[in-house]
Amino acid sequence: MTSGQFVDRMQTGLWRQNPGLVQLLGLCPLLAVTSTFVNGLGLGIATLVVLTCSNVLVSATRRWILAEIRVPIYVLIIASLVTCIELVFKAWFPALDRSLGIFIPLIVTNCAIVARAEVFASRNGVVASLFDGLGMGTGFALLLMAIGFFRELVGRGSIFSQFDKLFGGDPSAGLILVDGGWLLAVLPPGAFFSLALAVALKNYLDGRQDTVRAT
Repeated sequence: MTSGQFVDRMQTGLWRQNPGLVQLLGLCPLLAVTSTFVNGLGLGIATLVVLTCSNVLVSATRRWILAEIRVPIYVLIIASLVTCIELVFKAWFPALDRSLGIFIPLIVTNCAIVARAEVFASRNGVVASLFDGLGMGTGFALLLMAIGFFRELVGRGSIFSQFDKLFGGDPSAGLILVDGGWLLAVLPPGAFFSLALAVALKNYLDGRQDTVRAT
């Protein structure tokens, strides 16, 4: 894979075909756990690792996977990777594991991961699938972190709280910018509003870019 192809795959995952912003896949965990930046970071990294590794494994074994059973095989590969990630979280990040709860095992059902296995990894080489997984996974993880950052800032008036879930130690209040915030932002409706704002911002920027190119 050339450097130009690598850049193209990364741009596709980060912006042009971002799973959360454009394809609107994997919205259940995206909306459910992004009440803080740390939660978004934890689930984003877990999803990134699973997506990248599953792409590589599907691409490496695609010649031996029968078409009739390909989707169950993809799910088996993804479930095995998710089990490993879940055990790592339970062993090294127990507080974060408790905070994310069922949404780590539910990575198995993330449509974005199965879709990349079917649409890209099963039809391309290992290197290309690796970079596709990195691009798509990073785009999804950055969206989780951005929404978590926004909701925490607006809803709690702080940023980077609960970092003790990652590093241990005493409970961390993060950087408190204001006393309190808009409670709705950290409740379920706030997740929908935050995602809608993110999609609207992307569409606006894309529209401006198209206008500039036209002129």
